[in-house]
Amino acid sequence: MKIPLVLKKLFRRRIVLAAAICLLLVVGVALLANVITGYDPNDTAVRERLSVPTASHLMGTDELGRDLFARIAFGGRYSLTIAALTATGSIVFGTLFGLVAGFFRRLDAPIMRVVDAMMSLPDILLAIALVAILGPSMLNVVLALVLVYSPRVARVVRASTLVVRELLFVEAARAVGVSTAGILWRHILPNLMSPILVQASFIFAYAILAEAALSFLGVGVPPEIPTWGTMVAGSQQYAHEALWIVLFPGLAIILTALSLQLLGDGVRDLLDPRLKNRCDSRCERSET
Repeated sequence: MKIPLVLKKLFRRRIVLAAAICLLLVVGVALLANVITGYDPNDTAVRERLSVPTASHLMGTDELGRDLFARIAFGGRYSLTIAALTATGSIVFGTLFGLVAGFFRRLDAPIMRVVDAMMSLPDILLAIALVAILGPSMLNVVLALVLVYSPRVARVVRASTLVVRELLFVEAARAVGVSTAGILWRHILPNLMSPILVQASFIFAYAILAEAALSFLGVGVPPEIPTWGTMVAGSQQYAHEALWIVLFPGLAIILTALSLQLLGDGVRDLLDPRLKNRCDSRCERSET
């Protein structure tokens, strides 16, 4: 399937297109923060503390007089980096353990019992416990979230592997003497990309929310790192007199997470044949 055709089908739903545009704007602002803000996110101006949004400070200033738009733009780099690293690590480790559990029958039970034990705990509580053990830092937050979300990927990949390994082309590969590693890499893994991509988009969104929650609770990244979560956590005591210092970082979190969720739904509908056919028929009715 050609890439333009894939994009056309993906963005046939307007809400998915709007989510993609919103996500591109967030990423673009974060990448071009040095160009579009004009302020250093850590420069203080006590005389301008808690200033309302103006032409010079588009989103106002915080309790130390720092430009809020600059802090949100630069903070997006940290929040998106944490989410991207979390999604990548979770996909890598979750896929590895899911493939092993689904393909090798003897290893299925022990691996899945560990996965079930980890998934029985609430995500945020497990993340808090892990960060408390490892210590508050950006790297430790990523490690904790990878450990939290890898079991989800492992369970999905294991379920798909159980189906794919029984298909005829896998049996044919075994019959002609293809090695186990070759079967896993060339024949099984490519057929798991659909659920893996969907899980990646969802984990990206979950990680942004989880980092914000950990920072809000004081167990996330150190306060000097301007993530969206630390901005909300550090400004909550001033919210009653300057609502914007909590409102704008909170909107950045909500819009980014919601856009990722909607985009993930669109990818799932595109890659799942049953949902894709249902979506195609619904879109055709709307066009007529």
